[in-house]
Amino acid sequence: MITVRNISKSYKSNVVLDNVSLDIKKGKCIYIHGINGSGKSTLFKIICGIIKSDKGEIIKDKGIYIGALIENPGFIEEENIKYNLKFLASINHHYNEDKVRELCRKFSLNYDNKEAIKNYSLGMRQKTGIIQSIMENQDLILLDEPTRGLDRESIKAFVLLVNKLIEEDKTVIIASHDYLEDIHFTDQYTLSNGHLIKDETL
Repeated sequence: MITVRNISKSYKSNVVLDNVSLDIKKGKCIYIHGINGSGKSTLFKIICGIIKSDKGEIIKDKGIYIGALIENPGFIEEENIKYNLKFLASINHHYNEDKVRELCRKFSLNYDNKEAIKNYSLGMRQKTGIIQSIMENQDLILLDEPTRGLDRESIKAFVLLVNKLIEEDKTVIIASHDYLEDIHFTDQYTLSNGHLIKDETL
């Protein structure tokens, strides 16, 4: 699906990623953990093509459609949730309103709420960010600290959602401090001192 091959990235003298490689296969659910600043978000941005690596390459199968929630989700702050989600989907023309309504319902968000996103709590913004990362039937979903700001019920909804994506043969990579034991992870890695190391046991 996607091969990350010998990726390195530095910011001035700070080496964030050092010769990182990862083989991402269809249907996998991968958990990456590491301390703040360990390079999780940087790795995701390179996979998405948001930033370039200093060396190495990303090899993608043709037609791979990536959905991502990286760091703090950005929105058109003066507009409501419906406007924002429709706007984001219009870029690729993959919008199923019934599906989006159902996703909002699962996360206790009111799709028809006229309130501007700027007034949303951290948890509400995070849930909206999760929805935009999966609402267009994306093949590979990258989720960076997805449970940040979520209450217990929303975390339960998130776990159910991820496991359903795995059942649908989607590929999911979660980078998080929090290990969610009820998610059916297939592989686990530690990102530390620029190196990505596969954990032998989940």
